[in-house]
Amino acid sequence: MAPPLEISIPTTSLHTPADGSKPHTLYNITLRLPLRSFVVQKRYSDFAALHQALLTLVGAPPPSPLPAKSWFRSTVSSPDLTEQRRAGLERYLRAIAEPPDRRWRDTPAWRAFLNLPSASGASVSGVSVEGRIPAIGLRDANLAAASDPATWVDLNKEMKMELGAARAALARREHATADGEVREAEAQARRALVKAGSLMGPLEEGLRVMKESGRLGGGEFTRRRDAVEAAKYEKGLLDQLAASLATRGGSGGGAGGQGESDRAKLMGSRRPVGRTIGVPLPETEETRELDNEGVLQRQKLVTKQQDERVNILGAAVRKLNQLGTAIDEEVVYQNGMLDQANNAADDLQRKLAVGNRRAKNL
Repeated sequence: MAPPLEISIPTTSLHTPADGSKPHTLYNITLRLPLRSFVVQKRYSDFAALHQALLTLVGAPPPSPLPAKSWFRSTVSSPDLTEQRRAGLERYLRAIAEPPDRRWRDTPAWRAFLNLPSASGASVSGVSVEGRIPAIGLRDANLAAASDPATWVDLNKEMKMELGAARAALARREHATADGEVREAEAQARRALVKAGSLMGPLEEGLRVMKESGRLGGGEFTRRRDAVEAAKYEKGLLDQLAASLATRGGSGGGAGGQGESDRAKLMGSRRPVGRTIGVPLPETEETRELDNEGVLQRQKLVTKQQDERVNILGAAVRKLNQLGTAIDEEVVYQNGMLDQANNAADDLQRKLAVGNRRAKNL
């Protein structure tokens, strides 16, 4: 038996259409499936259409009523109404998704509303669930997903998967022997890098939103920010490697072996001159396939990343310094309070001694 679907509406978004029509509120529906989470954005009219479809298909209203439409106020200008309707719509969806009665959630209207696969399992042989998830490839939905701590993790996993796919495609391109294989590997690497890059911006923006709203602690924020910075650094290296392989492939022919043969024919028996200034450094897996210009660009990229990390470390040290200063001031204040308490206790003890002597005299 499949686990129950976890559904919530943690946030809302204000959407202004590009055609100049009136802005409206989008409710960010977060769904957590066994393998991943994603976000579906719907407006109130979509909920009303779903409610009418469920009434027609099932013949009975869902367990929880749909929040009524307001004729005199708009959620665009009323945060209180937006929050009230968000909570009501969340109760409405949970009343359908969680109880044992499956009549409403087994309808095609419910599954189409949440972009879930059909009950017949056609998504296995046809369009996959991953391909129908609107949070992938749409910036607004990505921003909504990244603003939730749980879905942020899923988007981060998606970005790492794309970086891994790009790395594997570049490895296949490096060892490919046919022109078709080379072009296919390059195209796959470019698609994966573009997709990974499109997720980095929402991930950074989501971290900012969660930090400002207090939904993420300082330590967890730092850990996630460092993970995004490391991914950006890795993407920069992969972009550089892809550009270097494309340049080498365009200038040297198709595969690597043919390129080496062509260079040997042009240069004769002599080997091309390498880096000659100073003692040559040992080659690594990252620099072995780069020419002098590629190594220089990679060195600039590494230097820039190191400078950024130094700046981040400097900011952290300044924060620690401020925290230490605040702790010192608090300790001084607490010591003063303790001194006052000791003085008050001494005064009380002297008064008790005087009172005891007077009692003895009496």
